[in-house]
Amino acid sequence: MNITKENIDALNAVVKVDIVADDYQAKVTELLTDYRKKADVPGFRKGHVPMGMIKKQYGKSIMIDEVNKLLQQSLNKFLTEEKLDILGNPIPRMEENFNWDAETFSFEFELGLAPVFEVDLKGKNKVTQYNIVATEDLLDEEVKNIQNRYGKVNPVEVAAESSSITGTFVNEEKEINKKSTFLIKDIKEGNAKLVGAKVGDVIELATKGLFEDAHRLEHVLGVSHDAIHNLDVTVSFTIEGITETQPADLDKELFDQLFADGSVTSVTELRAKIKEDAEKQFQQQGDQQLLNAVTEHLVENTKFDLPADFLKKWLKTAGEKELTTEEATAEFEKSEKGLRYQLIEGKIMKDNDIKLDYKELVDYAKGFIRTQMAQFGNMNPEEKELDDIAGKILQNQEEAQKLQSQLISQKLLTFYKENMKFKTKELSYEDFIKEVYK
Repeated sequence: MNITKENIDALNAVVKVDIVADDYQAKVTELLTDYRKKADVPGFRKGHVPMGMIKKQYGKSIMIDEVNKLLQQSLNKFLTEEKLDILGNPIPRMEENFNWDAETFSFEFELGLAPVFEVDLKGKNKVTQYNIVATEDLLDEEVKNIQNRYGKVNPVEVAAESSSITGTFVNEEKEINKKSTFLIKDIKEGNAKLVGAKVGDVIELATKGLFEDAHRLEHVLGVSHDAIHNLDVTVSFTIEGITETQPADLDKELFDQLFADGSVTSVTELRAKIKEDAEKQFQQQGDQQLLNAVTEHLVENTKFDLPADFLKKWLKTAGEKELTTEEATAEFEKSEKGLRYQLIEGKIMKDNDIKLDYKELVDYAKGFIRTQMAQFGNMNPEEKELDDIAGKILQNQEEAQKLQSQLISQKLLTFYKENMKFKTKELSYEDFIKEVYK
């Protein structure tokens, strides 16, 4: 057997595999002999069928199978030993006059080679890193929310803008019949009709623009997500209950309900705790935004060519369904940015020895599980329980891949923070949302 590689250019190559009879004949003979021992042919004792008959019936198909196995094994071994960094998979070149009756065979494969490039992380102030702070207004609002959440709910006779109201929405044409509870102040349109209303009153309300958020209307009316955006009908709303919440006092009783460990004993400490927790959540969103911004920056500023024609050709047959040339081109254009960042990410990890081992993945999974369990009140799960759950999760290839991707992103974000210079900007969460997600 002989394997050679010819470089067409920096991004494309052809590998030629020459296979002669000596490479496969011994294995073919061994398999034919085994077939002869097991063959059950009328008129012959088992194991005594003439070899000529076995060869005639099975020889060619066995030879083709063995040549194909040998070809695949040899090609994979060659790519590994030569340390060829390829994109996609080798594409076989079809020879018009190929003859399986010959004793020697030549096969050619097109390769798309990964580009050689450098990543510049030294550009200063090209990416903004946001420091999101909890404002006094946000703290005031959250304190009020806590007071209302733990406050005393009292029934009232007449609805005010601050009231919570319960009733049933009905529209026979759209088959709406849903009992819901909401705050009158959350109503965008029809607010005036509800203020001053009493239990038993029936109010006609237009669904279009009823709530600021259409998804809130979806929940209140029990209508599907697809139908809610174009819903423009009148519903009758029969009031069944009206309540007002008397806010809880900011006292020791409330603080102990919120923090059983006694860590908060005053309004000042409560506001400090709210600020700390809020800014931890803001940090997560800020980090995700920073990672997205760095990704965009690196893709835009790291220049290299791809073997585009090869990749389009490969994409035509890479999936379950063969694509047309136009479909393959569209698929390449859709995935090109992701491929570019994948190559950049791999380059950064290789050059800076950023690795991920299984123990790290297990520890990361256990941390994720611990957080989930804490949300359901289990603050101190046993280590064996965490190990067992993590093991089961990581046996699921899809879940394991998701956790691995998250952990790699975390490692890369840490690396970027340590090795890149960012323009920093401090702002409120509301301003962050407006600026980043305009």
